[in-house]
Amino acid sequence: MMRVTQKTRLATAVILIAVSGLLVGAVPAFAATSITGTGATFPQFLYQKWAAAYHAANPSVQISYTGTGSGAGIQAIQAGTVDFGASDAPLAKAALNQSKLVQFPTCVGGIVPIVNIPGVGTGRLKLSGHVLARIYLGEITKWNNPEIRSLNSGLNLPNESIKVIYRADSSGTTWNFTTYLSRVSSTWAGDVGISKSPAWPVGIGGNKSDGVANLVKTEKYSIGYIEYAYAKTYKIAYAQMRNRAGKWVLPSSTSFAAAAAGAPWSWNNGFYTVLANAKGTGSWPMTAATFVLVRRTQASKETGNAMLRFFDWAYRVAKAKAAARSLDFVSMPPSVVTKVEAVWRSFIKASRVPCWP
Repeated sequence: MMRVTQKTRLATAVILIAVSGLLVGAVPAFAATSITGTGATFPQFLYQKWAAAYHAANPSVQISYTGTGSGAGIQAIQAGTVDFGASDAPLAKAALNQSKLVQFPTCVGGIVPIVNIPGVGTGRLKLSGHVLARIYLGEITKWNNPEIRSLNSGLNLPNESIKVIYRADSSGTTWNFTTYLSRVSSTWAGDVGISKSPAWPVGIGGNKSDGVANLVKTEKYSIGYIEYAYAKTYKIAYAQMRNRAGKWVLPSSTSFAAAAAGAPWSWNNGFYTVLANAKGTGSWPMTAATFVLVRRTQASKETGNAMLRFFDWAYRVAKAKAAARSLDFVSMPPSVVTKVEAVWRSFIKASRVPCWP
């Protein structure tokens, strides 16, 4: 007869527990869902803040977002390597149809000219669109140029060369910046035009928004352009701008909202909306929306629904709206959210079954 020892009993118990785990506990208490996104650096701080807050409230869902630039975000979602791509340069409806994508706006923010001029603090320098275009064309090369001085009576501007900084990567921020310059300067429109990665007439490039911010912060007498949240985070001086109505304005959620007021959001054109040089006495002239791109055909209804629930939370929940306000982003109004979610319901499916709601 086989002798049963304490050691044998212990081994048998371990085996039984293991088998029980295989039969009963093969599926964890909750099914963890991982959602990945990449693209625009413009909303990076906001998306990462949203992701952390959402995960805290929904531990079974992990949202990760990496700012790689709008061009990279578009390429990633087209290649199917992420769950969502992000771009500040919206795609035309024909391009969305060709790539079988849905596009929707998530929030509105602003691009600001940042400067490093010793002794000139935030909001003290004034620039017009015409002067900004001439700086980036290489036609205005000194900070004490008469055209700049004429806008800045009483401001001591140095006889120093302007160091022009631009985004070196394929960037939706650049696309919106060059859209604005094209709308205020016929020379820019004709010689350079609108692009995520233009042939810059002058200057040196920084990779992504962080690169531009760091270059301007370290290079005296430089000028660059970044999203407003980056300017505040890096504590870099930014300029006032004269808007389309001829008024001097500072960047803020209020001036961004003024530029976005009455924007014609519609799926008829894939929500393609550009806010550069908008009308209105209080409008910030370089306001821009930022967009998310998702595939119309999802591999899994559960994953597709989890992703859309995250963006629904970002649209509707007070904590998400407060996070947007803390970074001076403007949340989308309820009327736009209703239109967006109707498109989700109609177009985003898994095995022909809608992922939303």
